[in-house]
Amino acid sequence: MKTFLSFIRKEFWHVLRDTRSLVILLGLPVAMMILFGFALSSEVKNSNVAILDYSKDETTRLLIERLDQSQYFSVKKHLQSEADIERVFRKGEARLVVIFPAHFRADLLHSNYVQVRLIGDASDPNTSNIVINYASSIFRDYQNELTENKKLPYSIETETRMLYNPQLKSSYNFVPGVMTLILMLLGAMMTSVSIVKEKETGTMEILLVSPMRPLLVVLSKAVPYLVLCFIDVIIILILAVFLLDMPIRGSLFLLLAESLLFILTTLSLGLLVSALVDSQQTAMFLSLVGFLMPALVFSGFMFPIENMPLPLQIISNFIPTKWYYSIVRAIMVKGLGFSYVIKQTLILVAMTVVYLTIAIRKFKIRLA
Repeated sequence: MKTFLSFIRKEFWHVLRDTRSLVILLGLPVAMMILFGFALSSEVKNSNVAILDYSKDETTRLLIERLDQSQYFSVKKHLQSEADIERVFRKGEARLVVIFPAHFRADLLHSNYVQVRLIGDASDPNTSNIVINYASSIFRDYQNELTENKKLPYSIETETRMLYNPQLKSSYNFVPGVMTLILMLLGAMMTSVSIVKEKETGTMEILLVSPMRPLLVVLSKAVPYLVLCFIDVIIILILAVFLLDMPIRGSLFLLLAESLLFILTTLSLGLLVSALVDSQQTAMFLSLVGFLMPALVFSGFMFPIENMPLPLQIISNFIPTKWYYSIVRAIMVKGLGFSYVIKQTLILVAMTVVYLTIAIRKFKIRLA
């Protein structure tokens, strides 16, 4: 045991002396959290709007003012005819064009019906849909003000509630996603590269002839990355709570325990890669392409898994990030307990055991 601890201490000093590795391990989580928190957001704000107002009455001026005062819109241009619409979209000067018909106020007050046309730039369909929904909401609010004191003969109303995230903050989605991607990338890549580096330089054989068992030699190289990845989890949670104002509704201890389990899973993958390849470039390529892309696509962070074809949904069940992302969302966002994440936890445990078993067997074959 004393020899094992000395090996771990040696590996810690080796990692701490490697400035580039420390920057990746500790700087990447901070950079990604700040990037996703302030630059990459699913919320659409300050969208440029062009107005084509055939009516130019008091009501249309009020609605245009409300659009401009909203945090989601900025009225930039007033068009003269519909021929100007395509030109505005071609130049990228507006995401949305709002067309008010002639006699807008008169038709609204006398016939109780008037139509506003919203034309969006659907070259980016998701953003266009969001922008149109924002604008429609402003017009619905004004309509509700007009009909507040009027009794309509028939009315169907819907009451909408957003559970867990009523403000629809994008951080509630990307914080679990960033945690998942960072731990998957760093845990697997750094572990595999560090061990393969020993193979390339020929020092692995020297370590394996030491009095300590070969398995413990390999595991001792993974322990520093286990600790550093766990520190990354703590850094991400601190940034999420204090910088991005995201609460941790569930048990912090459970969240840390599940994160530790996922780190073990990623380290097992890294050990497996290091057992299969002999060059750092190959290990890096497998980690970046073989792990990062599936982690991004099949975790459910960027793309809903239920929208995928059935074969891809089946493949996603073999990707560890899917289960960890589900766990983090359940604990952080929904405040659920262990009984709700038992299935995901057991799957991660099984994956860890399988990956570690294969890695150990491969090491015995290749480095005996």
